[in-house]
Amino acid sequence: MKTLNKNKRKKLLVKRGAAVCLVAVVAIVSACIIQRKYNKKNQVSAYNSTKVIKKSKIKKVKSKDNKLSGADVFNIENCAPGVVEPWVTKKDSPHKVAYLTFDDGPSINTRKILDILNQNNIKATFFLIGKNVERYPDLAKLEVANGETVANHTYSHVLNYRESPDVFVNDINRCDTVLKSVLGDKYIPKFVRFPGGAFGRRIPPFKAAVTNAGYRFINWNALDGDAEHPLSSVDYLMDRVRTTVQGKKVVVILMHDAAAKTTTVQALPQIIQYLKSQGYSFGQLQ
Repeated sequence: MKTLNKNKRKKLLVKRGAAVCLVAVVAIVSACIIQRKYNKKNQVSAYNSTKVIKKSKIKKVKSKDNKLSGADVFNIENCAPGVVEPWVTKKDSPHKVAYLTFDDGPSINTRKILDILNQNNIKATFFLIGKNVERYPDLAKLEVANGETVANHTYSHVLNYRESPDVFVNDINRCDTVLKSVLGDKYIPKFVRFPGGAFGRRIPPFKAAVTNAGYRFINWNALDGDAEHPLSSVDYLMDRVRTTVQGKKVVVILMHDAAAKTTTVQALPQIIQYLKSQGYSFGQLQ
């Protein structure tokens, strides 16, 4: 009797073991099938996402393909030493052109300005202070890499013009040396904007000295007024742009890329949209 019971228990254990093995085999097979389907699905998703990325990259490159027409480029290097006035030279232009210029950089605002220019497919001219270029050489290089024009705004940015004209020219030469050391030939040599502009009764001897040294210099005939107060509101800057461009076909607009001029960055998209609404295209000094 005991032997019979032992045999039954053995058979029961064998049946249970077989059942467990069968369940395990089914589970393993099922897992393999599910994993294959999952992997296949992920491979398709990755392939599709790669196609989307490639398409978006192509679109981005196309959107930046914005070469200026010949009418929108003012060639500085063809100008003789002395004052350069595009609004006089191009007074008979059949269409309205705005040249955006930024003084006093580079600064912590430079990248933001470049981003806004890129979003609107516009190139500008940056008149750089030599000591700021020494502090932020990578930003000066970024401006060049972005296709902007870079030029001289003296090394020290002294505004009172109480030094001798020779000292002033030496300060300009020093900035030119800094620009060349950082940018090589990727800037406009012998092209300067006077700090505060070449205006006033003290300026004639300085203009003569700069011209005799072979430099071309440029002022402006429109502005956003961001130098008129330590920090002006966006509304004030917009009002100054509207007032100073009124009735003008060709405008060289003065703005500032200085660390304190945060509202200039805020106003720039609105300034661009306003100029577009008035029929201006955007040119570049080169």
